[in-house]
This record gives sequence, structure tokens and C-alpha cells, in this order.
Amino acid sequence: MAADQRGKAETLALRRRLIGSSCRLFFPEDPVKIVRGQGQYMYDEQGAEYLDCINNVAHVGHCHPLVVQAAHEQNQVLNTNSRYLHDNIVNYARRLAETLPEQLCVFYFLNSGSEANDLALRLARQYTGHQDVVVLDDAYHGHLSSLIDISPYKFQNLDGQKEWVHAPLPDTYRGPYREDHPNPAEAYASDVKHLIDSARERGRKIAAFFMESLPSVGGQIIPPAGYFPRVAEHVHRAGGVFVADEIQVGFGRVGKHFWAFQLQGEDFVPDIVTMGKPIGNGHPLACVATTQAVARAFEATGVEYFNTFGGSPVSCAVGLAVLEVLEKEQLQAHATHVGSFLMELLRQQKAKHPIIGDVRGVGLFIGVDLIKDEATRKPATEEADYLVSRLKENYILLSTDGPGRNVLKFKPPMCFSLDDARRVVATLDAVLTDMEEVLRTCATLRLQPCPALQVSCP
Repeated sequence: MAADQRGKAETLALRRRLIGSSCRLFFPEDPVKIVRGQGQYMYDEQGAEYLDCINNVAHVGHCHPLVVQAAHEQNQVLNTNSRYLHDNIVNYARRLAETLPEQLCVFYFLNSGSEANDLALRLARQYTGHQDVVVLDDAYHGHLSSLIDISPYKFQNLDGQKEWVHAPLPDTYRGPYREDHPNPAEAYASDVKHLIDSARERGRKIAAFFMESLPSVGGQIIPPAGYFPRVAEHVHRAGGVFVADEIQVGFGRVGKHFWAFQLQGEDFVPDIVTMGKPIGNGHPLACVATTQAVARAFEATGVEYFNTFGGSPVSCAVGLAVLEVLEKEQLQAHATHVGSFLMELLRQQKAKHPIIGDVRGVGLFIGVDLIKDEATRKPATEEADYLVSRLKENYILLSTDGPGRNVLKFKPPMCFSLDDARRVVATLDAVLTDMEEVLRTCATLRLQPCPALQVSCP
């Protein structure tokens, strides 16, 4: 098979000719051609090994042998749709139910996070009879038309905000209520209440509050504790439901809990939870979990819900295997241990390099916010882009997020190790030191506004 591989230049030329240009590559100036993955590592066509710090889809590691085996064995026996009785779908639903609050006991299986969020939107609107949706600034919930309309990260570059979408962001580093506020959770929740009240005064009705349990595209945001329960009170009082989007951060990534919404307290229970990305370790699988009341309202329409591939025997075998690996290899506890270690190393770098304005995260969901100026916290966008390119030269794959594209995001496979953390931070330190000495980007950060970094500099 390797002998039949095209050269990188030929593959790139074919891609540019045959694939839509809006389907963008990482590192477009010098793309990486990846041909193999194992654990937390990816390999290019020359056999070079890259440390993967951003792939939260390969949740338990690229090509985990138990997951691959489960898919292969079930594929050899049967793969059909969920209209036939089969043990895999009910076994998988039962295993998922064991990880969730008991109220969330009805499951729908799909192929992608976008499909899951689209169904959650339908469930919410059918259950409430309302249309309006409250989402966060810079949120992203999927690429379907229905979800672009509730994803400011996307619609702000298109037709703009729909009349029924309203968007505050509970960011305690850049938002109006910061780390020095006595009760940022209450303050940000009050913003949601004011938006709901304003919408209702105009005759609008709230169907749902949609939120990533930890906003990723928004900049690796950690909402203040207590925010979800207070928001849920306001949303429920307005007749809406709370949708927790766990597509990026579920399945033990936060370490302390299996689901990121559980960081908001043991008593908090969303009305709907959506899952995707890590659920199948790269296999196209997604899920919506909800209450009996919401499911019954959806059933009352008389319209069948059917998904050709969702919940197939192979998909459910893969999902079960992922849960088995998480448990056997104790990856949730591992995320706590390695994530805490990585956070401490990064905080040490923050004390050393003034370009690092904030280090935030939980488990193996971590953001490093790069700034040009300590007082204004202006995003260091060019510097972040240069840093990511330099890390790639050192065979470390990292990327940025946030509205300023200045937040380094760490969401590696859950098998990411202590040694991996040491390697990444040591390389980060070396590159930042070089930037300070050669480009003088960070050295003057606290003295004067920093000039834009010229990425072409040596």
C-alpha cells in the first residue's frame, strides 16, 4: 500500500483541483500529509512522528486496537439499520444511561454532532412550542443550516444574527465580569435573564438555551461555577429547555467528571445532552439524550424519526468499545492527573513569558491565552500563529481558537502522557524564548504596545 502512495506535492495538487477550497487544511502554507496514527501520535508519508495535541476525536488514541477490533468483528457479522431488533443498540443505550443523571434516559443515535444538535433543536421546539434560542457569543454548534443560524462563530460572517438568537458569553478573562468580580456566575446569568425578558417584551418565546458545556471555539472558556443552574432557572421560567452540548468535551475529558456539565454541580441536570466527536473515536457516531417528557412530546407529532446509519450494530459496537477502553485504562483519572501537571507547567511559563496572559482549563481541556498587552489583554494573533508554526516544525501539532485566534488549545487524545506534557512545554518555552530574543515580541510587552509579529522573520 505504501508503494502506491502519491507524493505530497501530487496529493496537494489533486486536492486543490478536486476538493472545495472552503474545506481548509491545517497549516495551509505547508500542509502535513498524515498517513498513519497510533495513540497520541500521527505519522507523515516520510515516517516522521508528530505529537497530536488537538485531536479530541481520537479520544482513546488513534487506531486503538480494541476499538478497531470491535468494528471489524461486528462488520464481519452484520451492519444494518436500527429498524431491526439488535442487542448492540440497547446495550449501548444502557451503558450511556449509567453515566448520566437518571432523568436523561431516552436516546437517539445519529452520525455526527451536527445531526445531534439539529435534532436537539427540533426536540426543544416541539416540546416547548417556541422558536427563540439563546446561544453564546462565538459559539459553534454545527454546519447544518439550522445550526449556522445559532452559531455566531459562523453567522457573524454571513447574514448576521437572526431575530430570535441572542448571545452573551460567560468569559471571566475578557468579558464584562472578570476574575475580580464577586459573583460572575450570577452576573452573567442575569445577562441571560435580561435578554430573555427583552425578547419576551417583543413577543418572542424562548425554546432553548444552547451551550457547549465548556465553550471551545469561543476560546477554551471555563464558565464560572453556578452559572448553569441559574441560567436554567431563567430559561425554565420562560418555558424553554437547557441543552448541554458535550460534543467537544464529554466522555471524561474534564477528568473530575464524565460529563463537563457536571462541573456545575451534582444537582444540575440539563433537559437535553448532545454527544459526538469522541463518542466513536473517529467512527461517525453521535447521540442525543433527553427526558421522557421531551421524548413523548416529539413522539406526539406522529412523524417517525429514522436515521439510516445512526445506531447501527457496528456504530454501537464501536461506542461500547470506547466506553470499555475509558474504564479499563482509567483514562478519566488519567486526564485529571496529566491535565493538572500540564496546567502547572504552563502556569510556570506564564510567570516567565509575559505574552501568556491566562492559562485556564480542566482535565485535558486547556487554553493558553496569548496577549500583546497586559493591561488591555489585546489578542496576540500573529504571535500565536507563528508559535503554532514553530511547534509544527518541532513535530508538535497544536492550533488556536477564540475570536482573536490567539488561544492555544489543548485537547489531545486521552492517552497523552506526562512525558508528552513535558515535551510540549519545553518546546513552547524554547520558541517563546527565541521570540523574545530574536523578534523582541514579548520582551517589551509590559513596557509598550507590541508591534505585529512578522512571521517571515528568521
